[in-house]
Amino acid sequence: MLSKKTKYGLKALAYLAKKGANQPVLISEISQQERISKKFLEAILLQLKKNGFLGSKMGKGGGYYLLRDPETITIASVYRVLEGPIAMLPCVSINYYEKCDDCISEEECVLHKMMLEVRDNTLQVYENKTIMDLVLKK
Repeated sequence: MLSKKTKYGLKALAYLAKKGANQPVLISEISQQERISKKFLEAILLQLKKNGFLGSKMGKGGGYYLLRDPETITIASVYRVLEGPIAMLPCVSINYYEKCDDCISEEECVLHKMMLEVRDNTLQVYENKTIMDLVLKK
């Protein structure tokens, strides 16, 4: 299940994309329009800023803005920053691989092959959808 953190992060990025390039938007505006707790949103936006998705401007006319074109920000990249691994099991993760402690071997595991398929299909969607796709409701 998608966490609220990731859901809100995606919604905030889409909201900023609708506002246009380099146009700072106040946290309070995003919070109100997207019905997200301001305090929670602050933490999410800060994490996205630290990872190069957002910039911020202080003072009058300040706020957060996109640093990258929303057509280049994949859902997968945001998901990994806010959520972590996309794979449901560590033994099928591409970026966060770990052997499962309770399995004798991946070849004998009854879940491994199916979870690879789930990961691949999920990645297919997440890697091919961008923030702009959310804005355009594609």
